[in-house]
Amino acid sequence: MEYTCKGLINKNAKIAVLCGGMSNEREVSLRSGVNVLNALKNLGYHNSEIVDVDKNIAQTLKNGAYEYAYNTLHGKYGEDGCIQGVLEILGIKYTGCKVKSSAICMDKEMTKNILDKAGLNIIKSACIRYSENLDIEKAVEGLNFPLMVKPSAEGSSIGMSKVDNIEELKEALKVAQKSDKKILLEEYLQGTSITVGVLEDVEKNEIFATPILEFKTKTLWYDFEAKYTEGMTEFILPANLNEKLTKEIQKMAVDAHKACDCTGVSRVDFLVYNDIPYVLEINTNPGMTDLSDLPAQARAMGIDYDNLVQLVLNTALIES
Repeated sequence: MEYTCKGLINKNAKIAVLCGGMSNEREVSLRSGVNVLNALKNLGYHNSEIVDVDKNIAQTLKNGAYEYAYNTLHGKYGEDGCIQGVLEILGIKYTGCKVKSSAICMDKEMTKNILDKAGLNIIKSACIRYSENLDIEKAVEGLNFPLMVKPSAEGSSIGMSKVDNIEELKEALKVAQKSDKKILLEEYLQGTSITVGVLEDVEKNEIFATPILEFKTKTLWYDFEAKYTEGMTEFILPANLNEKLTKEIQKMAVDAHKACDCTGVSRVDFLVYNDIPYVLEINTNPGMTDLSDLPAQARAMGIDYDNLVQLVLNTALIES
């Protein structure tokens, strides 16, 4: 059954499609932005245009007299609360998560702490702050190898590594700290990697989860290459899970979205190990490229790309 989303924003509104930016995910964001702009034009929002975000973004937005911003930025400055704060100050309504939830979910440690307190399953981990004098052996006390090494505030698997011992960890920390001095060390579990989109229908005032997407990679884990190189990952949609586990995970995704005060749209990543789903992280501004997860999940429930863009655009009407 096709899902049709009603446009709640005036077709003549001037809309800035924010993309590009200054993060390591710039190229991915540009691809998302072009796709979204094309969809907005298809939907009749002909007064929409690409705005490549740089340090002069506040002045650019003021000069452009934009009424709305469709945020397709990824990574630093784009989904960490920074651009959201600029838009709040300028009085421009924008899509997706607001300042607080964006800042929370960009920080993997903070996200895990909130999810843990909300009673959601998380994998055992520790967070360290990198320095050359770091006592690495003490940092990993209580954790079992292998470990995943993750910059705390980075996306698209940039700076991440899987390590099997202390020596490998030392090298991985040098890589991770280039993205963020705050680094999450998380026990590696050999399980099933899945992700769930969470969408908010403003017209119906409801929040719902998409079908679950399972992925099997040709790489050791779901790294940048696997995410953005066609043919490197096998996608299974819907995921090969029983009905009970499927419903449990979809509920957990919505609960995680709410626990971190997300609004509009998010994507919640999980690892299923021994039939137990663990929340890994929340992406507050999911990719909208041809290979991105959220558009594929939406299609699986009858929401085509244009209607997905309309659904997300409507979230600009959600008050902070």
